[in-house]
Amino acid sequence: MPKVRTAPDYVLMFTTIVLLMIGLIMVYSASAAWANYRFDDSFFFAKRQLFFAGVGVMAMFFMMRVDYWTWRTWSKVILVVCFILLVIVLIPGVGLVRGGARSWLGVGAFSIQPSEFMKMAMIAFLAKYLSENQKKIISFKKGLMPSLSLVMVAFGMIMLQPDLGTGAVMVGTCVIMIFVAGARLSHFAWLGVAGLVGFVALIASAPYRIKRITSFLDPWSDPLGSGFQIIQSLYAIGPGGLMGMGLGESRQKYFYLPEPQTDFIFAILSEELGFIGGFIVLFLFGILLWRGIRIALGAPDLFGSFLAVGIISMVAIQVMINIGVVTGLMPVTGITLPLLSYGGSSLTLMLVSIGVLLNISRYVR
Repeated sequence: MPKVRTAPDYVLMFTTIVLLMIGLIMVYSASAAWANYRFDDSFFFAKRQLFFAGVGVMAMFFMMRVDYWTWRTWSKVILVVCFILLVIVLIPGVGLVRGGARSWLGVGAFSIQPSEFMKMAMIAFLAKYLSENQKKIISFKKGLMPSLSLVMVAFGMIMLQPDLGTGAVMVGTCVIMIFVAGARLSHFAWLGVAGLVGFVALIASAPYRIKRITSFLDPWSDPLGSGFQIIQSLYAIGPGGLMGMGLGESRQKYFYLPEPQTDFIFAILSEELGFIGGFIVLFLFGILLWRGIRIALGAPDLFGSFLAVGIISMVAIQVMINIGVVTGLMPVTGITLPLLSYGGSSLTLMLVSIGVLLNISRYVR
């Protein structure tokens, strides 16, 4: 390993902290009315988000100081643990059911979502596999299929919860990593066809997914049912205009947009801070993507490069899907906006991932 650079990527660190601060403010603004109604405490969600943000920031700074090769050493163990957790969460009476999905482990309000941690575990393991078998990746049988088979097993277990959004992010991230490693486009073409058939089958197997597709194509066909969320989201974004209605002045958060502090927080942000506020947030994510790509290109070894590609791809895919859903460009799916949306597991995992990215930046040539 090359000699460590004393300073991490401060641009990446500063951008992350700014997005986190914006998220804390918007979680309170978006959730205050609902929290006061449900828990008689307008700060209920904000306090929990602040707690997880504190834990996440400490974890980020800790991971920034841990040699990223540690992930290479322990990637198999971490992956096995995450697979075990995915099995445990499916056990009735053990896994907690929320929003129709058995995706959480824990007691009461404090719980974790194993599928979120599986994303990072799969990224670390795949980075190790690709760095050791890059020459084999051009072979369908010896390189591509072994890596994708493991990814699809994890995807299948996540779908048993079911959690299509998290599974899609994990698969998309791994596909980008494999493509960057040098897999042949012809192989991806055949896999793309197979994936499309499988995706259609997944949609057809669950009536609620079919409703999400039809509501995406025409939300007004069922304005009080499957089209409700996207219609209310657009009602929030539209009045925001250029400058917004003002921080805390959202109307849609008053029981129109369901739980606006999670997947649809960008809609409330756009309503209150307008096009300018939304553009600033997307610009900050653009900086995050730029610094991540720069780190991946400058990493001193293949493992560090693939690890950085996986982390920044995960962030980029989540941002694109979340913004696409909120603006009506994609069907509704349960994907949080990184660093902004309310959620303990997703926020902690994202900050841990960025901490790993910051550690890699200390070795950039």
